[in-house]
Amino acid sequence: MADTGWPGCARGLKGVILDMFGVLYEGGEGDGTAIPGSIEAVRKLKDSDLQLRFCTNETQAAREAFVAKLHRLGFDMSVSEVFPPAPAAVAVLKERGLRPHLLVYDALLPEFDGVDKNDPNCVVIGDAAEKFSYQNLNEAFRVLIDLEKPLLFSLGQGRYYSDPDGLKLDVGVYMKALEYACDLKAEVIGKPSSAFFQSVLNDMGLQPHEVLMIGDDLVNDVGGAQHCGMKGVQVRTGKFRPSDERHPTVTADGTVDDLAQAVDMILSQRR
Repeated sequence: MADTGWPGCARGLKGVILDMFGVLYEGGEGDGTAIPGSIEAVRKLKDSDLQLRFCTNETQAAREAFVAKLHRLGFDMSVSEVFPPAPAAVAVLKERGLRPHLLVYDALLPEFDGVDKNDPNCVVIGDAAEKFSYQNLNEAFRVLIDLEKPLLFSLGQGRYYSDPDGLKLDVGVYMKALEYACDLKAEVIGKPSSAFFQSVLNDMGLQPHEVLMIGDDLVNDVGGAQHCGMKGVQVRTGKFRPSDERHPTVTADGTVDDLAQAVDMILSQRR
């Protein structure tokens, strides 16, 4: 009988999905810093028979610029292997004929160049950092409240993330504020959305039980992957908190010190 637990489940894997911030690298001056062992861990996965994709809720840079930063840090990846929320949001907007009011980081705006933004009939928010001012949030609120059927898209729903100067509020906090003010439920594009994970699985041509997700966010990375039918392993880097191992609703299939340890455990099961 196949071993469905961690790390034995690695023997039946055909693919791995990696979160990026907090798993591959951490913030800091310039491009940030690669987490020790993570560059080599990615290389080992690329040299294996496993398919590899990168799934991120990064919304402070356009995809090409974001991948270029990871290249400068030493990581081997192509743009087509990286799945952030913004391109998925653009596809949804175009498919549904929607015109967004954008509350996103300035560096992300080029992703939306091909989208009509006149007379907005929805709002899209991402991790806008310092742009989450009262004035900007209130402007987004006014757009929504004036619509007959208000529609809010959130690029992820994280509560907070880790930066060198400490934890910082993430987009989910502001999403919840607009949900409450407008009495609506946002559509989340990005982790932990099952549709977002499924789009990555579709690109890989694999079934959920054939793929493992590795991330630092217990709820959005691990819990989101598990809800989609994948296994989820949490690393003790990035936003990991010791209390995660006692979480009341989400239990990781495995917890490891870092990506390097996770990859070594995966590959050791496949020899």
